[in-house]
Amino acid sequence: MRHRHDQDPAATRIGVIGAGSWGTVLADLLAVKGFSVDLWAFEREVVEQIHTHRENRFFLPGIPLSPRLTASSNLAEAASGKDLLVVVVPSHVIRETMTALTGRLDARTSIVSASKGIENQTHLTMTGVLKDTLKIADDRLAVLSGPSFAAEVAKKYPTVVTVASRNPALARLLQQVFATPYFRVYTCDDTIGVELGGSVKNVIAIAAGIVDGLGLGLNTRAALITRGMTEIRRLGKRMGANPRTFTGLAGFGDLILTCTGDLSRNHAVGRKIASGQPLSDILAQMRMVAEGVRTAKSVYNLSNHLGVEMPICHQIYRILYEDLGPREALFQLMTRDLKQELDED
Repeated sequence: MRHRHDQDPAATRIGVIGAGSWGTVLADLLAVKGFSVDLWAFEREVVEQIHTHRENRFFLPGIPLSPRLTASSNLAEAASGKDLLVVVVPSHVIRETMTALTGRLDARTSIVSASKGIENQTHLTMTGVLKDTLKIADDRLAVLSGPSFAAEVAKKYPTVVTVASRNPALARLLQQVFATPYFRVYTCDDTIGVELGGSVKNVIAIAAGIVDGLGLGLNTRAALITRGMTEIRRLGKRMGANPRTFTGLAGFGDLILTCTGDLSRNHAVGRKIASGQPLSDILAQMRMVAEGVRTAKSVYNLSNHLGVEMPICHQIYRILYEDLGPREALFQLMTRDLKQELDED
């Protein structure tokens, strides 16, 4: 990615792939800063709404969007010729979407993944899928994550996130690209840790929603969040992440937000499960994706493959896919063999 935006933001061309609430917010943030932004939307209605009303009424109602933001339903048009591509599509369609762009991106294009999830079939994180489909090198890849509900960023509530890349220069560059007085950006080099923190927390958030839906109190929720982070850290350590990442914004920061915030889709799924609603009915009622549902399957299979103990995540998998009752799942967790709290390392 070139540095021309330091002198003239409009000279840096950015494509944002995915016009859900988070993709729309990021595209608008960049457009307001003066960048030239093309936003790709799968839904033609979203493109029409943005062009006609300067608003994404499907996914971000009531938020006026910058006139510098251009929406398109043509994927190649939105992505080609860009200095920076921000990928914000749901994890289960990222492979199909990126495969359609094979050979269409400029050699200079840097890519930021703002999608959260682990692919079911391959157990790859989103940057892994990007490398697999686009054959792109690590030094052109980055991840943006942290405690950041789209609706609150849209209202310019102070928000703090991290951008991770194995290329320090790219991380610093993207820090400048995204930073605003209400959107503070830190950098780190632990892409796998940041991705795992942002993905597995959605599984724990479903558990937190179940706890809250059952009315089990604050003690239970606090214990769940803490032990949930132990599981995330275990998986991260096994996959080569820096354990310190999980004490930061993409770790505890995002976990706390998603497990306690009323705007969390995954938490909402958990609450509805606690009320006895079938998962198929819950998902049919949702316009936006709750990533934790699919990620629970990936984490279950991946942790078994790697031999990583993740009892909370495993119970959520069984609740979602094997019809285990939430109260029985909790009883099984609470009556496991007693042991010391801290892992050996």
